[in-house]
Parts: sequence; C-alpha cells; structure tokens
Amino acid sequence: MTQNAIEITALQKTYRGGRGEPEKHALNGVDLSIPAGSIFGLLGPNGAGKSTLINILAGLVIKTSGNVKIWGFDQDQNPRQSRAAIGVMPQELNLDPFFSPRGALEVQAGLYGVPRAQRRSDEILEMVGLADKADAYARTLSGGMRRRLLLGKALVHQPQVLVLDEPTAGVDIELRQMLWSNIRKLNQDRGMTVILTTHYLEEAEEMCDEIAIINQGNLIARDSTSNLLGQMDAKTLVIDPVSMPQTLPSADGITVEQRANGTLAFTYQSTKTTAEEVLSVVQSAQIHIRDVKTEQADLEDVFLKLTSSR
Repeated sequence: MTQNAIEITALQKTYRGGRGEPEKHALNGVDLSIPAGSIFGLLGPNGAGKSTLINILAGLVIKTSGNVKIWGFDQDQNPRQSRAAIGVMPQELNLDPFFSPRGALEVQAGLYGVPRAQRRSDEILEMVGLADKADAYARTLSGGMRRRLLLGKALVHQPQVLVLDEPTAGVDIELRQMLWSNIRKLNQDRGMTVILTTHYLEEAEEMCDEIAIINQGNLIARDSTSNLLGQMDAKTLVIDPVSMPQTLPSADGITVEQRANGTLAFTYQSTKTTAEEVLSVVQSAQIHIRDVKTEQADLEDVFLKLTSSR
C-alpha cells in the first residue's frame, strides 16, 4: 500500500481556443497529494478545473504537462496499471439503455480484463440495491437507480481509488443516505480511497477527512476539514428575548443584529471575545432570555471566503 493514493505534480492543461479566441488554461501547475485510505473532497465553483482534473486521472483527457501517479503507478510510464487502480462514477448518466444492470457490469468487467471467475456482479448489485432489477433493461430504471448502477460499474474491477463526480446531484434523501452508507463501508472495510466532488458543501463537511479547493485552475486551499473550518473565527450567539429592547446594545468587537424572526444575533470573534462577555453585554442591557443558541461558520462560509477573494 502506498502512502499516497494520488500524487499530482505541476499538472497543467491548456485547451486551444476557437477562432480568434485565446487559449483556455484549465489547470495551472496543480500540486496535490491524496492520502491512501482517506475520503477526500475536491471542491470548486463551476469551471474551476475539477472535471478536467478528474478526467485526466481517469485517462479521458490528455494533460498538457506535469506528472500524475495513481496508487504508485506513473500515468505515462504505466498507463494500464494506473487506470486499473481507479474507478470513476461520472456525473452524466452514460448508460446503454439496452443492457440490464447485470449485463452492464459484466461488459464493464470484461473491458477491464476481469476473469469471469473473479467477477462480483451479483454482489455489487446487492450492495447498490439493484439485485431485484438485475435483469431489467437500464432504460426502465429510475434516475436514482441509474446512479446506483454507475457506482456499481465503477467498482467492477475492485479499484483502490474511487472517484465520485457529483454523485448525489438531483437524488432523493433515501438514495443519498444509501450511497454514503456504501461509501463509508468501502472506505472503512476495504480501505478504499474516495475522492468526492460535490456542490453540497454540508455533504463534504460531513464526509471528508481532507478537502482541496480549486478556483480558476489553481489550488487555493488544501487542509483537513477541521482546519479549514477553523479559518473562520466568527461565532454568533442567537438570543430569543422575552421582549425586544428599545435600543440594541453595543460593545467593542460585537456586532448586534435584529433578525426578522424576532431574535437578536450577537456576532463576535471567538479568539478575541468569549461567550461570557457577550452574555454580560446582554445582561447589562437588561435583556431577559427566553432561549439561546450558538451558530458558527460552516464549510460554505470558508468556500465563499476563499473563492470570492480571488
């Protein structure tokens, strides 16, 4: 087992422009390592370069320059081994409508050279909840079932690295929970490395050990999820007052806002001001408290802060 499942060095991809248009720099010298056995989030706004990076890993796009290693195999020197080490669940529903789920998995396994004796089609169909649809035409499956089948196709050759490109876009809550249950099991029981791209930032916050953020082809942040969240120092104490004061209290380092639902929001920097000091301001203003709760920054706040500042 390698220390890093993915090692990317100085990766660049430039697309030729159309008539009279400049070149498009999709990736600008990206350096990124992804630890083996982790669930790793790859985030960024639309057009940031995420899909280009994933397609390069999958061997679908030829890089302009740089070096890519998957599970220790150099993509240029050992292309077959590097592709065999990775499975990709694409965002698009690219299924042959005339194949059954079992047939689709068998064909996919054949393309990867998996011997018949080693194929696990029925086991995979059971895992993704399609055992009862094994022989139905893919065109008769619902959108959620097709997404499950895409996951199954990505697993037929038992890859060490699984890439999920917007896997829960447009799916219902039940399917989302089933999908993440399977992913956690693959990660914990088999040590599979999972790379996730998603626009549901609360999903990345809950699932990912580490996160990288790409913007305009550049890697602008890469850290553990907890450290990224720690970059946002702001906390908010939300007070539900028994009665609204005639004038809002004020204090250095504390911003007070009256919200539409009748609560008062006291926002402060936790490294400079304590919750006790905020409550002291509330008491000094003779505000009687019916209820109180705290709010703190989530991954969406971090994401917006990093991407909007560039």
